[in-house]
Amino acid sequence: MSEASKRKYVFRIEDLARRAVDEYNKYRSPEAHAEILEVKGDIIIVKFTGSFCRTCGIRDWVEDYAYVLEDLGVEAELVEYIEPEDEESDYRIGVFRVKKWLKNNSIGVDS
Repeated sequence: MSEASKRKYVFRIEDLARRAVDEYNKYRSPEAHAEILEVKGDIIIVKFTGSFCRTCGIRDWVEDYAYVLEDLGVEAELVEYIEPEDEESDYRIGVFRVKKWLKNNSIGVDS
């Protein structure tokens, strides 16, 4: 892959990550709020905050971000789930890896 293609690919992942956060927050806020911490290559690191951290199924709220990505046309997986050492903290970190672009995705990239 050329350097220009790599930059275009990273830009599209960043755009996708932002759109997925907007969509995630649209339906899950204020119980859960997502914020992008970093995008590195095919890795998206997202911080999740909110009252969901005090409920059952905490990990499900984080995993939902992968389903939002899929709705936007990208197959992704949660590769790391980070909990704070302090159990009372109201955040979790999800590390997602983009596996492949699905055909007819919403940002115009085929795999």
